[in-house]
Amino acid sequence: MADTSPGDDQLTIRTLTDADLPVFSEVLATAFLIDHSAEFLAAERSAFEPARSHAVFDGETMIGTGQLLSRRIVVPGAEPVPVGAVTSIGVAPGHRRRGVLSRIMRGQLEFLHEAGEPLAILWASEGGIYGRFGYGLGTQHTQITVPRGTAFRRDVAVDPDPVRELPREQAVPIMRDLYDKLWPSRTGYLDRTTDGTWEYHLFDDAGRRGGQTAMRFAVHPQAYAVYRAKEDWQARGPRARVTVHELTAATPAAYAAMVRYLLDMDLVGEVVLRAGTDEPLVHMLADPRAALRTLFDALWVRVVDVDRALTARRYPVPVDLVLDVDDAVCPWNAGRWRLVAGPDGRAEVTRTDAPADLALDVAALGTVFFGGTRLATLAAAGRVREHSPGALATASLAFLHDDEPRCLEAF
Repeated sequence: MADTSPGDDQLTIRTLTDADLPVFSEVLATAFLIDHSAEFLAAERSAFEPARSHAVFDGETMIGTGQLLSRRIVVPGAEPVPVGAVTSIGVAPGHRRRGVLSRIMRGQLEFLHEAGEPLAILWASEGGIYGRFGYGLGTQHTQITVPRGTAFRRDVAVDPDPVRELPREQAVPIMRDLYDKLWPSRTGYLDRTTDGTWEYHLFDDAGRRGGQTAMRFAVHPQAYAVYRAKEDWQARGPRARVTVHELTAATPAAYAAMVRYLLDMDLVGEVVLRAGTDEPLVHMLADPRAALRTLFDALWVRVVDVDRALTARRYPVPVDLVLDVDDAVCPWNAGRWRLVAGPDGRAEVTRTDAPADLALDVAALGTVFFGGTRLATLAAAGRVREHSPGALATASLAFLHDDEPRCLEAF
């Protein structure tokens, strides 16, 4: 990997090997202010891809880490596409402000560009970091807190098949089978085709529990939930908190059955669900105010190659626009691009010298890519500029999709 990033000239960056994993995991644990352990090393090993992992060195000492997981993601209206899932980003204490992070982030984007992967995605530890590398807030999620026993509307259909609690080793194969059937049709979902992706997703050492139980598994023929519980014995009785790690369902009635199961558990005071911004639960309740909602950022999206990314997805309305894209990190993206999509939603994207209809930076393009944010919203924030009257309204509709994107799988 060529080192073209600004910063300390004494630093170098290279691709890793299997032998680097123990030190890689130690640096990462230190950067995140947690104790390194055999369990942490095992979690990193389950996902480690040395050929897609990079580290910055000061002499022989590793001081910065980063990894690109090989995943596929569902884009609006089209087949899943390869994506670089950015994870394990860390800089050792005492080595910050030396350009270490910049080397990692720029190196990853060059790697993906050369590999022909059009998108990079990540979950941000801090919301102010990744915008300067061209990442935009592409999807959001909601934390929904609902009191135990909250009633449904009378017209909500609940699947009568029972929900069973199963031990992990019995539940995971059932969950995998259902997830494999559902994920390719849900915008923002990631594939989980290997044992390692499931192990990483369901990693469950004591350090991640925060005083809660180990993961528990509730399974329905058409749904499943992974959750933890935290006991809370109060003077008026038990008020345990159930936190749902994942809830997946094939049908509305199966979804209702799983939610009903969680809301009716004994000894519980409230159920907390990490959900999509359009979660159906709110509209199932007799009193929607019972669901307290807090909005958080989820996926940050980076368009690595404008032409490859914009042709990977589909568009709900015909569009013919010239976009003037600013990209200070990836110069191959900068300039004007003509986006043309017909009635079938398929697009062609080519370079052009024609006047721009809209001007925006690459982070704004990542924000609207999955259809969770309107271009018109970014224009109101001063982040998109309209040069041709009517272009903003057309483009804003074209980048939407008929289902809200969601990615609730942190990595």
